[in-house]
Amino acid sequence: MTREEELNIIHRITGGESELFETLVLENQTAVYNLALKMTKNEQDALDISQEAFIKAYSNLGGFRGESKFSVWLYRLTYNLCLDFLRKQKRFPVSSITYIDEDGESRDIDIPDIGSSPAEQLEREETRRLIDEAVCLLPDDQRQVFVMREYSGMAYDDIAESLSISIGTVKSRLSRARQKIVRHLLSGGTFFGEYSS
Repeated sequence: MTREEELNIIHRITGGESELFETLVLENQTAVYNLALKMTKNEQDALDISQEAFIKAYSNLGGFRGESKFSVWLYRLTYNLCLDFLRKQKRFPVSSITYIDEDGESRDIDIPDIGSSPAEQLEREETRRLIDEAVCLLPDDQRQVFVMREYSGMAYDDIAESLSISIGTVKSRLSRARQKIVRHLLSGGTFFGEYSS
């Protein structure tokens, strides 16, 4: 959907055609959910944050000035909600799958990767934990760019537009973020040999 199409729909929604908001939801729900899932590592939390993001977007639609695409504005809103959530949690939750047992009780279970040995699985989990830890330790400006690029695959120009900074600043912050994350992994003993020198 082009920026002009988004602006036309938003203008109609703010003019009273509130049912058209569903069009924006359908257009963006997958990207919003995927970002929330990447950041929270939990399906239910991602669903909750996604819902909150759309409610907040609808409530603030009158203040949307159209300086960026709606999708970029919504992405930034979702990202900030995820950061608030993670700050309150003070950790990145463990991924799990919720199921209903034979008694009708809701239970969580961690699903192991059966395609690898227990040692490989432990090593992967430790690397993931260290990366999550390193991302949390980044300054806000570097973390924001890193998550947008590495977790959600946003293009440099979209990140620049979303944050109102230059592409050069995006690349610079991303480079510094990657260096800090690598140093954190090295300090945790995650990499050896040529990478640890």
